[in-house]
Amino acid sequence: MNLPLPERLPDTDAGHAKAAEVLRSGGLVAFPTETVYGLGGDAGNDRAVAGIYAAKGRPDFNPLIVHFADLEQVKQHVFWTPEAELLAQAYWPGPLTLVLKKHPDSPISPLVSAGLETLAVRVPAHPSARAILRALGRGVAAPSANRSGQISPTLADHVIASLGGRVEAVLDGGPCAVGVESTIVGLVDKPVLLRPGGITEDALAATLGRHLTVRHKAEAISAPGQLMSHYAPNALVRLNATEWEPGELRLGFGDMACDLNLSPSEDLIEAAANLFDFLHKLDARGGRVIAVSPIPHEGLGIAINDRLSRAAAPREG
Repeated sequence: MNLPLPERLPDTDAGHAKAAEVLRSGGLVAFPTETVYGLGGDAGNDRAVAGIYAAKGRPDFNPLIVHFADLEQVKQHVFWTPEAELLAQAYWPGPLTLVLKKHPDSPISPLVSAGLETLAVRVPAHPSARAILRALGRGVAAPSANRSGQISPTLADHVIASLGGRVEAVLDGGPCAVGVESTIVGLVDKPVLLRPGGITEDALAATLGRHLTVRHKAEAISAPGQLMSHYAPNALVRLNATEWEPGELRLGFGDMACDLNLSPSEDLIEAAANLFDFLHKLDARGGRVIAVSPIPHEGLGIAINDRLSRAAAPREG
């Protein structure tokens, strides 16, 4: 039986209030952040958090990020550190997630942390997300609003196409500006780059005055977004394509003939913003293979290549 489509909420004060009302009642709401659309549920409600895992088909060993309206809310739930203060003052609100040791008396559902003693926290910059979080007054667990392992959503239409009636409402705030998920830094011991994202490793190192350790992909999952096969379209993905094969859908970068071009001018910011939307559009054409031009492995290109390598990885299960 097909589920009814979610209610599409306007990006207005009334829409924000309605989204907060659904969250307060234990329902799920997808909403835009500056990175991608998040599938939100009340982080203190076990049933709501379990509903996120169920809606996404997400493995329960894969933890979630909790979004807060401001820094003071965050500090109520984690053991704060000097490094966390430096990064928060530099990049919050914004596309940075910090993983810190969780306070034992935090009311955040233990399902959020997937059995870990840590909590992944973020203060998003998108005005719609901030309005919803302020209206609710507490943390919202919000992974990307798509079925687990599929392409992340940067438009409300992507959410509805992937999740359909598994979510009660979608707040339509237009396209996401950054287009790749937040950078994740672990601060339980020494600073560790757990997932590259919209804030580069070089920028983080400059802020901290030291280099970060980089997590190896073979290590145990310690933060969201670390599954080897992730962000995947239905089509197979071929990376670093310098020539096109017959029948391939062509995702280009730079001055070239292709089906869709992430950035003809080789602007990595433009490429990141277009990445998931263009993968959605090419996948909808029903081809067997999406071939992707080489992306420079520098700056924001590191995060783009991380997402592409996971999209191209052997499919789990």
